[in-house]
Amino acid sequence: MTRATTVRAVLAAAVLLVSALITLTMSPRLGLDLQGGTRLVLQAKDSDTAKADRESTDRTLEVLRQRIDNLGVAEPTLTRSGEDRIIVELPDVQDPRKAAEVIGRTAQLSFHAVEGPGTRNSDEADGKADDRADRGPTLADEQGRSLDLGPARLSGAGVKDATAVFDAQQGAGWTVSLDFHKKAGRDWTRLTGEAACHPVQDERRRVAIVLDQQIISSPQVSPSAGCGVGLPSGSTQITGSFSADEARELALLIKGGALPLPVEIVEQRTVGPTLGAAAIDASARAALIGAAATALFITVVYRLFGALAAVALAAYGLISYAALVALGVTLTLPGLAGFVLAIGMAVDANVLVFERAREEHAQRPGRTLRSSLTAGFRGAWSAVADSNVTTLIAAGLLFFLGSGPVKGFGVTLAIGVMASMFSALVIARALTEIASGSRFVSDYRGVNGIAGPGRVRTWLTRRDPQLMRSPHRWLLISTALIAVAVLGIVVRGVNLGVEFTGGRLVEYSTSRPVDVERARDALADAGFGDAEVTTAGAGDLSVRTGELDDDGEQALRAALAEEGGKTTKIRDELIGPSLGDELRRNALIALGIAVLVQLAYLAIRFRWTFALASVGALIHDVIILVGAFAWLGRTVDGIFLAALLTVIGYSVNDSVVVFDRLRELWAKARRTPVGTIANRAVLQTVPRTVNTGMGALFILTALAVLGGDSLADFALALLIGICVGTYSSVLTAVPAALVLERSSKAPPPARKRAPSRRSGTRTARRDPIDNGARV
Repeated sequence: MTRATTVRAVLAAAVLLVSALITLTMSPRLGLDLQGGTRLVLQAKDSDTAKADRESTDRTLEVLRQRIDNLGVAEPTLTRSGEDRIIVELPDVQDPRKAAEVIGRTAQLSFHAVEGPGTRNSDEADGKADDRADRGPTLADEQGRSLDLGPARLSGAGVKDATAVFDAQQGAGWTVSLDFHKKAGRDWTRLTGEAACHPVQDERRRVAIVLDQQIISSPQVSPSAGCGVGLPSGSTQITGSFSADEARELALLIKGGALPLPVEIVEQRTVGPTLGAAAIDASARAALIGAAATALFITVVYRLFGALAAVALAAYGLISYAALVALGVTLTLPGLAGFVLAIGMAVDANVLVFERAREEHAQRPGRTLRSSLTAGFRGAWSAVADSNVTTLIAAGLLFFLGSGPVKGFGVTLAIGVMASMFSALVIARALTEIASGSRFVSDYRGVNGIAGPGRVRTWLTRRDPQLMRSPHRWLLISTALIAVAVLGIVVRGVNLGVEFTGGRLVEYSTSRPVDVERARDALADAGFGDAEVTTAGAGDLSVRTGELDDDGEQALRAALAEEGGKTTKIRDELIGPSLGDELRRNALIALGIAVLVQLAYLAIRFRWTFALASVGALIHDVIILVGAFAWLGRTVDGIFLAALLTVIGYSVNDSVVVFDRLRELWAKARRTPVGTIANRAVLQTVPRTVNTGMGALFILTALAVLGGDSLADFALALLIGICVGTYSSVLTAVPAALVLERSSKAPPPARKRAPSRRSGTRTARRDPIDNGARV
């Protein structure tokens, strides 16, 4: 065993040991869509005294944090998003109405002297009103009587603590006890001392306590308080016939303080815990079955080396999971799907290496198995690096331009790509190099898996199909496919989800089966005639409406309960129209940036003709995927966007492998027609394309069949995208590149210099296209 192999083996063992320890000692951080709970996105608004900028939004966030902590929610999460948005995640909160009401209240508390019964309106009508700018408002008290108030003498900022108290001795019931800061306490004494100068039962002896422009209590100052003396400065009580919940909520609002900025709920998502648990179970089954099918497939194709790659694949799963846990990444439902998907994509690097090793061994039968394997790793490095970089670009775009769960998918995909590189280039290489040192493995072709050319390569060598003889034919077929997709978009329309249009989507589970038509009629009778009702899973109902507040949702649920018995909400999404417009705009921006970034990267790494052809194939895939969903009537939402950007990375990944081989062959045969070289490059990379695609299809089929309704559209989009992307990378990108090359005057790519031998001489090499020799 060489020193390099020993280093790889030790490094692999160390990483696997650390990963195992992390897996056994740490728990994953689950997103709300997996553990159940409510997610709110709050939009801060400008007020009369403050602008919604980063600093004021941070102050608002801290006030909200105090309020939520006092609500008793376990492990809430609050983060600022951008300049003026706050994301609030409340685990296990299934009815967000109360939380939203408390969170969204501005809670501007103030204390006023009462100037008398409300007479200002009539005075102003008679033209007798004075023009004092500092007078207070005229508001109705808790009994509905109108009172003229003086200017605010004390604000909620002077309150040190607020507690809900049941006053049994005085018979006042539930009250709110206030403790003042020192200076505010003196102001309170002064205010009550002035009120005490008026006779008992005089309206002016009262002190009005105002919360958000509403008098919540206006008690008379006690007869025991003398004029100018007032009440003690330490504390006081707010009375008002409160219930226990009302008193606790009022104490919470006062203690949390006033929001520096008013906030508006622009997004609200609620997921039931049973739905999250079912998604985890379904994804786990899909991962196990899909990974087992993928491992069996590569074992059948590459025999012993395939089995060792399957061991590396299991190691990849352990390493990527440990990385997710150690980094504290929140694992969401799309992120879980990304983790499962990356298992199938992790096979790609192994397939590239093994196919290249097969080529090397076939061209030089006399070389050792270890030498062929080493040449395979060296020759496949460029394609492995480029293909994984394009996938990382897609993952980065998902993270920076996506929102909510889509970000989690981007993080999971990026971690998966890096872990797959390590498993393929370190773990799998160490295992296969150790195995290749065995004489038994080297001598028996049927055991090692790379000493023979493989069935696909043998068939292609025997038939030698001239796929690139007429590139315009393939471009015509691609154009026809695009026309069919565009027709679907025009005729059927794109069914944009609530995330992009705004509105509310609620899913319910009923104790008795309810027909969709009966449910639709019941909602129409209840005043929800515009509600769209569809099935969602086994007997569940999905209701989509325009603007609908929480009280309206309660009425909607009650209408369904009359038909279906006990009705449980298992999913709830509310998106404001402004946020929907923004998300739709951001989705288009994300697609545009994805295309431009991929174009720039490919233009730098390859020729501009290759880059333009790859991006053309990429756009071809995007249009066909959107058109397919239009024809099928499937929803296009944020999860679809995640799938679409993944397909972009996969499509470019495939094109990179083909163009990398074309560039290599063309540089060694500069006088050979580019069409001949392109045909040879396609045939040489077809085994890799087929085997990699099969590995991903096993995983995606398992997700589509076993992943449940929440992952069905995601898996379907990727299935369609990978099939179309595999086709376009060969039969759209390469023909387009040939057409562009024939119209271009650019010279063939430069040939790389061969490394000199120890003697300082170079070995003459022959044209591999002209005479069949292999370099």
